[in-house]
Amino acid sequence: GYRVSLQGNFFGHNHKYVTFPVYNPRKHIKLDPPLNLQSNATASKCQIWWSVRNVPWYLVEILQYELQYKEYSMPWEIALNKTPSSSLPQTEIEATELHSGIAYVARVRCKVSENENSYHSQWSEWSQTTVFQRADVPKLSEKILNTTMQLLFILLSFGTLLYLFWNCKLSSSCFLNLGQKVSPALTFPRQLLSFSHCIVCIMGISR
Repeated sequence: GYRVSLQGNFFGHNHKYVTFPVYNPRKHIKLDPPLNLQSNATASKCQIWWSVRNVPWYLVEILQYELQYKEYSMPWEIALNKTPSSSLPQTEIEATELHSGIAYVARVRCKVSENENSYHSQWSEWSQTTVFQRADVPKLSEKILNTTMQLLFILLSFGTLLYLFWNCKLSSSCFLNLGQKVSPALTFPRQLLSFSHCIVCIMGISR
């Protein structure tokens, strides 16, 4: 600790005033504001990070941050505050807290954590701001969606026809194995005709 006094000449007389009988610098800290504030907004969240300067290494891990953000056109008096849970110089804002198509601005400040007994500080000044906007969820165009639905329908229909054709083939084999006289001319052409008719129908629908 230190003893801090004020000494001067007043009206021709020297006077000395004790300002702080015991002054401990570690209990009266004010840090420089964070700098290099940056942001990256996606459709699900907005990531914000920054850095600090002139901070001793033994204070970096016990820092506390406060983020303040608002709509760009609104005053800071109605801004929202967010306190990160760790001492890392970064935080996130969920997309549910942001409106689509609205520009936001954020700033951050720091101080020694209130849970720390060895050091005490007041809040730093606010940092410079960063502007961000939530990204919209990409949507498929109507044309792409229609093309995709047609392709799925064709694949499903083709798979169904293959399944039916395979079952018909197995059924014909079973009849032959049972010793029944089944003429191939009566079965296969009819199956082929049905299969060709279905293919023509599918081609007409896809067009």
